Amino acid sequence: MSELDACLLARFAGTEPPDWLRRWLDDGLGGVLLFAANITDRAQLRSLAADLRSHNPALLIAADEEGGIVTRVEARIGSSYPGNAALGAIDDTGLTRRVAASIGAMLAQDGVNLDLAPSADLDSNPANPIIGVRSFGADPDRVAAHTVAFTEGIQSHRVAACAKHFPGHGRTDTDSHLTLPVVDASLSDLRACDLVPFQAAIGAGIRSVMTAHVVFSAIDPEPATVSHRLLTGLLREELGFGGVIVTDALEMAAIGDDETSAQGAVRSLAAGADLLCLPANADAQLLARRSLSDAIRDGTVSARRVAESAARVRALAQWAQASPASAAEPALGADAAGRALIVDAPGVPLSTPPYVLDAGGKMSSLLDDVTASLLGVLRRREPAVDGVRLTEPEPSGAGLGGTTPPGPPDAGGPEDLDAIIERGGTRPLVLVVRDAHRRPWQRQLLGRVLARRPDAIVVGTGTAHDRHLAPGRYLGTRGAGRVNLEAVADVLLGGTGEGRS
Repeated sequence: MSELDACLLARFAGTEPPDWLRRWLDDGLGGVLLFAANITDRAQLRSLAADLRSHNPALLIAADEEGGIVTRVEARIGSSYPGNAALGAIDDTGLTRRVAASIGAMLAQDGVNLDLAPSADLDSNPANPIIGVRSFGADPDRVAAHTVAFTEGIQSHRVAACAKHFPGHGRTDTDSHLTLPVVDASLSDLRACDLVPFQAAIGAGIRSVMTAHVVFSAIDPEPATVSHRLLTGLLREELGFGGVIVTDALEMAAIGDDETSAQGAVRSLAAGADLLCLPANADAQLLARRSLSDAIRDGTVSARRVAESAARVRALAQWAQASPASAAEPALGADAAGRALIVDAPGVPLSTPPYVLDAGGKMSSLLDDVTASLLGVLRRREPAVDGVRLTEPEPSGAGLGGTTPPGPPDAGGPEDLDAIIERGGTRPLVLVVRDAHRRPWQRQLLGRVLARRPDAIVVGTGTAHDRHLAPGRYLGTRGAGRVNLEAVADVLLGGTGEGRS
């Protein structure tokens, strides 16, 4: 069994493992990371996990199952659980632990033994495009308490949790999937705020930590994922973490590994990472394996460094004998989503079916409109609901008149916004936005709609940072997951949802 292979987290396309991956598993590959496209339903996932482990019983099968907008197992139906923002707002750590335990039971039953969750990042920058509702909040102590509760819930089923993105992605205002964020916070700043949840998670026995593709320029000019000072000096030596350090995906633009380069993989292993999340492309994965082998031969990465990481990964796999200690309780998710609602609008539930302008976006291409949008959820509950989906205008487009009408392709082309509003007549008007505070086109849309229909109800499906844009007219979900949308539909149409402001 190769020491190097034990340090690699591979990926593949489709729902059946290809032959090259089966051979790699036979050679001792450490882990496989599953995405939504690998999973059709839970029965197929259980079969896939058994197939993978038939080649390597000591395999880590990983997935990002945070709840809310980040789900892999339930990507085709929407998560049964709200995300961190909702749980942090409720601020009931017992509920967070039970929700995470329910997620852990689901994963354990389906053969996943490494959950790349929770996000331990602070919601410290409202302009952040990648954390937002994935954070438990802005207060370090609150985030720490819920990070610990989530960790305990997941790990109660011998599914390893993973705190991410170390040493914190909350301060950024750019998406590391697209570019390399740079943060100028000092180490003392991080110790006082961003590191508090990670330190708490380590104290609670979390089994893995994921790196951030973020430069902390006052500490190291290199991204944290490839920073020896941050991974070995800070995480290992100062914070005392002895578990597995997992990299974020190495093909993200902030690192940029692809089929022509694997320097991020080499540098991250040298810096102290243990489990390398390889690019999705098969050629890029094979290049990474060759490049890492070459780096070991020429001394760029020491054999001792590889052996240390391989031992940690194998110890994690030995611990993570996923076994559901109790049954999943998806009803907890609906209850939590209802408790997290912000209800600051009069006249709800509505007396008549509304007309809906839905600019909330679609969370996943795998979801149909009924599950992915509030308009779809409302229509499923009440067929008399009418409305239109609105999309961001093209750069050279016709301003806010750009729309994506519902229904078949012959439903019509883009219309002027005023005409779209007019079609609603005297019906109650509901406008759906998502993080309008950081999206200029949505702020403009919101202003135009309220100027024409000041009685409109604004539903925000992102963070609560939108609330000030529509005082006295606002319903906030703190997330756009299925249960978040269903909870606000309960409030609008009448149902079991309960909110708090």
